[in-house]
Amino acid sequence: MSPLEHLGLVLIALLANGLSALAGGGAGLLQLPALIILGLPFPVALATHKIASVALGIGASMRHFKQSTFESQRLILILATGLPGVVLGAMLVLEIPPRAGEIALGLLTIGLGWYSWRRPQLGRQAVAVAGGSAHALTGALGLLVIGVLNGSLTSGTGLMVTLWLVRWYGLSYTQAVAYTLVLVGLFWNGAGALVLGTLGEVRWEWLPALLMGSLLGGYLGASLAHRYGNLLVKRTFEAVTILTGVALLLPWP
Repeated sequence: MSPLEHLGLVLIALLANGLSALAGGGAGLLQLPALIILGLPFPVALATHKIASVALGIGASMRHFKQSTFESQRLILILATGLPGVVLGAMLVLEIPPRAGEIALGLLTIGLGWYSWRRPQLGRQAVAVAGGSAHALTGALGLLVIGVLNGSLTSGTGLMVTLWLVRWYGLSYTQAVAYTLVLVGLFWNGAGALVLGTLGEVRWEWLPALLMGSLLGGYLGASLAHRYGNLLVKRTFEAVTILTGVALLLPWP
């Protein structure tokens, strides 16, 4: 690639990951289709995107750990339930034709944005939720399923985690995005990138530009989330979910 094309990759990654860090997911809305349009086959584009998206988690973590208060039990829950699903999904994606899953995921992602938009007070502030074993089991199962989707499909699963943390655990959008960007962006995507990078093919020469844009975008998006609060995060979440869903429904070459 020419220096100008590398610069284009940096800008695409910066925009995609900045929005993702602000909304709690959706980096693949721009980044993955851009890699496909530039000529990468879907499995190669997905593996390259997954590795680059780890830098989003690093950039966001640098900002969120300065101001966010994380609960150790919730951190362990998200990791313990999601990581096995991520590894399983990453192994399955290399064997399963992705198009049907992309369509289903696109429709579901649009539904997430619609659901949040129809509930103006959802995630505006943290609320207490009822506990109990049934609630805990359902919450863990939901994270496991999202983990499988995260490992196997393209975009939108970080958005699912964000909304699941808001709806099921009563977090505000700002709190949920912090958990999503640190745990999903760093650890879930890291596990998926490891599996796909080992079993699949990666376009390594494209990664420096993508990593640079992802790292900076993650930090800037997280900074905006802390500065402007839940309303901006909620509105960005709703816009990005719908746009991500539409992007997944489009027949990319």
